[in-house]
Amino acid sequence: MTATTGRAGRREWIGLAVLLLPTLVLSMDMGVLFFAVPFISTTLAPSGTQQLWIMDMYSFLLAGLLITMGALGDRIGRRRLLMIGATGFIGASLLAAWSHDANQLIAARALLGAAGATVMPSTLALIRTMFHDPKQRQIALGAWGGILTAGATLGPVAGGLLLDHYWWGSAFLLAVPVMALVLLTAPALLPEYRATARPSAGRTPDGRFDLLGAALSLAAILPLVYGVKTIAVEGWSTLPAIAVPAGLLFAAAFVWRQRTAANPLLDLSLFRIRTFSGAISVNTVAMFAMMGFALFTSQYLQLVKGMSPLTASLWSLVPSVGVGAAVGISSALAGKVRPAVLMGGGFLIGAAGFAMMTQVGPHSPLALILTAAGVLAAGTVGTMTMTAEMVVSAAPVEQAGAASATSETAVELGSSLGIALLGAAGAAVYHHRLDGALPAGLDGEAARTAQDTLGGAVTVAAQLPGRLGADLLETTRTAFTDGLHVAAGVGGVLALGAALLAYRLLRHLPAAAPAPTPESEPVTA
Repeated sequence: MTATTGRAGRREWIGLAVLLLPTLVLSMDMGVLFFAVPFISTTLAPSGTQQLWIMDMYSFLLAGLLITMGALGDRIGRRRLLMIGATGFIGASLLAAWSHDANQLIAARALLGAAGATVMPSTLALIRTMFHDPKQRQIALGAWGGILTAGATLGPVAGGLLLDHYWWGSAFLLAVPVMALVLLTAPALLPEYRATARPSAGRTPDGRFDLLGAALSLAAILPLVYGVKTIAVEGWSTLPAIAVPAGLLFAAAFVWRQRTAANPLLDLSLFRIRTFSGAISVNTVAMFAMMGFALFTSQYLQLVKGMSPLTASLWSLVPSVGVGAAVGISSALAGKVRPAVLMGGGFLIGAAGFAMMTQVGPHSPLALILTAAGVLAAGTVGTMTMTAEMVVSAAPVEQAGAASATSETAVELGSSLGIALLGAAGAAVYHHRLDGALPAGLDGEAARTAQDTLGGAVTVAAQLPGRLGADLLETTRTAFTDGLHVAAGVGGVLALGAALLAYRLLRHLPAAAPAPTPESEPVTA
């Protein structure tokens, strides 16, 4: 990179390819597991709550540690943290692949989330460091966003291919060679960057890392999500009822700590930049709605329609056609239409997709759910590709890691809460519909397994004589689609809310204008 022009050269573009590798792996990791859930249910026999924790623990730890790791990367070096995370991801992937019970898999997923938290903010912050020219940075960030979308699309297909030939643990091994390649190439192709300490709100930095703030950020997220999810699935009990207010208290303590610490993990003044806070708010709501519903679609194809993982994953590619078209149209219109209008329109399209999902039943034609999923994803994904540039450009370069981590924390937290809460709502409806509705003739253990998850019901039905097994499948599949309708209704309301939020918070941005810097943009409390 030349000092006179500030434009990136060949090394920076090759380095971008290195950064896209772990981004691809992390975006694939959740989708790969979607089609493994029925196999995990059969092999490890997790309870309904354990199954949700297997899905959610990765994202919870990722969200809980992103702010900490983003600030740590700014301090010790973004490339160094990326390599530490890649090493940890390899080890945790191997542990997850050979887990012997549900609790061990949950622990491995937690380690994967912690390792992922060191990787994600480093990739986006290094792009901010490597690409100073606004047009080049926009291209690089567009590639980063495209890889996130591609990973979400390819994850289920890769998982389906592996699960069609190997055991469920093979889905976790995809990350190993990719992260190993990152470790080999990063020292030569990626620059190191450490931020210089700067005063925050008149406070003088003392050079120490805010360990208390790091602990509070994690202590705020885990109890809150645990409490809400457990109450939704299992009903009211003492421990989760205590966990919810405890999480809220820790969240308040974290905000207070960031206001008063000499070296805060997160400079809260960033949220006074309307572009920064608006993009983060919109992304959080969108990811809650979209990712919260993705698990329903994959389970519907396998457990309701009876498809193999490979067949289901290949059919799941169909909605990606709409996503690709939406991203292309959004990019083409970005120079002519204001971001608020584009994003608001996209979320209205997503709401239409959710409305279509409420019409899906156990015997609906396959085209209905695929069309609904395509409309839903096209509307939401097409809008979110525009927000990365807003977030990264709005923050000072020395705070790029923390700003990127804040954005990704919001995205991951939205995804995690969506999967947990919409999944919990669907599970609660499933349990409620089956109370007293299971066919007569089931023993107590079989009835409990069938009422716990649809995957368990399919396993039980396969061991029953003809008519009894068919009746069980019909009853449980109907209960599952009832839960799907409730989750789709909630997702549709959230998509409408995201449309209003996008227009209100980002209507000040003109078409094709770069995101203002903190020094040039008027701020609002």
